[in-house]
Amino acid sequence: MTNPAQSSDFESKQDSMLEGLGKIKVPKSSDVLAERLKKEILSDAYPPGSMLPTERELVTTTGLSRGSVREALRILEAQGLVATRAGRYGGTTVSMPSDDQLAGQINIFARGRSIPLTALAEVRLALEPMVASLAAQRRTAEDLTALREISDRIDQTAIEIDDLEEFLMENVNWHDALAAASHNDLLCALATSVSGLMFEASKLREFASLELRQRVCLAHRKILEAIEGRDSERARRRAEIDIEAYARILDSAAKGSVTTA
Repeated sequence: MTNPAQSSDFESKQDSMLEGLGKIKVPKSSDVLAERLKKEILSDAYPPGSMLPTERELVTTTGLSRGSVREALRILEAQGLVATRAGRYGGTTVSMPSDDQLAGQINIFARGRSIPLTALAEVRLALEPMVASLAAQRRTAEDLTALREISDRIDQTAIEIDDLEEFLMENVNWHDALAAASHNDLLCALATSVSGLMFEASKLREFASLELRQRVCLAHRKILEAIEGRDSERARRRAEIDIEAYARILDSAAKGSVTTA
């Protein structure tokens, strides 16, 4: 006959052991395949532009269902690592994540977290002076041409009161061209992502002021002059001044009392 005390002790030990095991999470087969394919792509086993094995080949090789294979490819497509085209001559082509995809993710993050305008200005202050400094060191003739042409278009829209939207868009284009002139792909991607947020944040009636737009044009010209002269320190400092002025405008707009920078 079982001793009740012994039975209770056994059950207690069994409960303790079960608690120690915890819940075991088994990854989905589609996630496992997506992770393996991602490693292959990032290791250059499948360079950009090359074709991945077909769905049928992946099903045969992995032993997974067609549904799991398709889900794995959808995961990779969402990450910007492949592009899938349906049809007889379709297939899955390897690609690389674009700046637009990063910008989209940062935009969603900023909107989802309700990132304040002050935080946006702080990020710009951390990034753009370095971008301007590198641009002064590394700019090419093509970079200068792009910056000059955009500056000319900004100057034109700055004097036309009805062209606020175009002015703001050209302002974003200028900052994107400045980032491209840094010739640092990661820094460029981050800076252009922030410039999209800047465009949305700048849709304030205060930017309709012709005087303020002309101040923006002047600030850009001074940064461009430093870049043309390959003066990296001056370019960095002029960018700092520009962003600090922009931050004051946003602060004044938020408080409802606008002051010129």
